[in-house]
Amino acid sequence: MSLPVIDMAPLVAGDARAQADVAAAIARACEDDGFFYVVGHGVGSGTLARLEAEARGFFALPLAQKEAMSMATGGAAWRGWFPFRGELTSARPDDKEGVYFGEELGAGDARVKAGWPLHGANLWPAAAPGLRPAVEAFMAQAEQAATILMRGVSLALGLAPDYFAKAYLRRPTVLFRIFRYPPTEAEAWGVGEHTDYGLLTLLAQDDAGGLEVKSRSGWVDAPPLEGALVCNIGDMLERLTGGRFVSTPHRVVNRSGRERMSFPFFYDPDFAAEMTPVPGAYRSGPERPRWDGASVHAFAGTYGEYLLAKVGKVFPELKAKTLS
Repeated sequence: MSLPVIDMAPLVAGDARAQADVAAAIARACEDDGFFYVVGHGVGSGTLARLEAEARGFFALPLAQKEAMSMATGGAAWRGWFPFRGELTSARPDDKEGVYFGEELGAGDARVKAGWPLHGANLWPAAAPGLRPAVEAFMAQAEQAATILMRGVSLALGLAPDYFAKAYLRRPTVLFRIFRYPPTEAEAWGVGEHTDYGLLTLLAQDDAGGLEVKSRSGWVDAPPLEGALVCNIGDMLERLTGGRFVSTPHRVVNRSGRERMSFPFFYDPDFAAEMTPVPGAYRSGPERPRWDGASVHAFAGTYGEYLLAKVGKVFPELKAKTLS
């Protein structure tokens, strides 16, 4: 089995007849396993190449220079670098190191003034000045792609193309990560089984491979395809569609014998948006048992409340320092 490939170009061009075909393809993919590739997304190959080069340069810095922008210095914004095995999945350390970024918000932003967690300024390495423009260029292009793709999701649900934009994305929660996975030892995981939290994830990855998706038929590889991004839906899109669209578990194991670079971009609901399902939400079959034994359909509240409950388990020590 291989994941479907969906061409976003008609959504970008505004071709109404072709958009219907794209929306139908999105619906099929999201109802099946919630994972697919997208092409025609508008993220430039040069942007990706520059991002990968700058990221590799950053991770090659001496430890002290990376520690200078550790997440512990980022406060409640939760931005910055974490060391190898410094992040947990299902209470187990991941075999990776990484850097957290998000929407660049200054001290004058109302959300920052109000002390909202996960909102604030990014941390940038003085020793790798090229990283900031590379990250910002990728994030801008990825956000544009995600915004357009959410129009396709709205159409896939039989809604107006701007339904999600108006109902849940007035001020989207935009987060971005860069991960470095050394070759994984036997019985160890770069990232263990998990689902993403919000609406959409757009993933750029190098050619090392290692992403695995838990399809209906079992675990399948999601190898890199030239010019394509991997897209998967998150818990809150499953919640908002009443289970019609599925947030599917995935994991990473790097058996390539060399390091793997991964660039997940998360396009999620407004922190203050109530996670009330869309009109006509339904589940086409019985709810699938989740990897964590929980049910996203039992949740009621804002996206921020859901997100904070999740990320506090990823970095429990940081949560104790910044959110207690």
